[in-house]
Amino acid sequence: MQGGQLDVEGALNKLRILPYEELEFAKIDHHRDLRTGFPEVIYAPGKTPEQLIQIARSMAESSSKMLITRADPEAFAIIREVLPEAHYSELARTIVLKRGKEPNPLPGVLIVAAGTADLPVAEEAAITAELMGNGVERLWDVGVAGVHRLLEHLPMLQKARVVVAVAGMEGALPSLVGGLVSAPVIAVPTSVGYGANFQGLAALLAMLNACSPGIAVVNIDNGFGAGYMAGTINLSASGASRD
Repeated sequence: MQGGQLDVEGALNKLRILPYEELEFAKIDHHRDLRTGFPEVIYAPGKTPEQLIQIARSMAESSSKMLITRADPEAFAIIREVLPEAHYSELARTIVLKRGKEPNPLPGVLIVAAGTADLPVAEEAAITAELMGNGVERLWDVGVAGVHRLLEHLPMLQKARVVVAVAGMEGALPSLVGGLVSAPVIAVPTSVGYGANFQGLAALLAMLNACSPGIAVVNIDNGFGAGYMAGTINLSASGASRD
């Protein structure tokens, strides 16, 4: 490559792995970044160390960004051996690789968590949206058990372009937030709660039955899905690109 331009051999090498690269155990979708503006995301559980290394190495060769979700410290130790520039969030259980100069993040995404126990899911959402090029604000421990803690931050809520509301227990936070803002709200039920919470099912059903309009619901503990949707909404609303 010279002057930022691919030579013929480099171009052929890139075309060779499009739309996907065939490994013995996986088909790596290198074309997804071109189609959607964001590369394929790696889900760590269930993969052997060698599989994780090969997938991560392949992804890193074709994209300047990489996100691995639900990764434990052992998985990070493995990835760091081949990608020393990768970063790990123990709270969110994510491994992130980001190379090159990024444009200024686009503000507009707000992640709201009901309680401290919801933070792993909330932070997964935040990291995902940030990697997409969004500026993310965080508002933690503002559940309905102490509603004054949320109302104190009403200006922050009302300036957001999209809000992700993360809650376990009875899952009431998104409905409350939806009644305070004009922006779309993405509700994330978590598996936090006592026995009748049914590992997040109670919160999920409560969010699906929310009376406030403008609320969409993702699956239990799906911080990545919520962060991706929030990032997409924010970028689309501004006319920005994820490239």
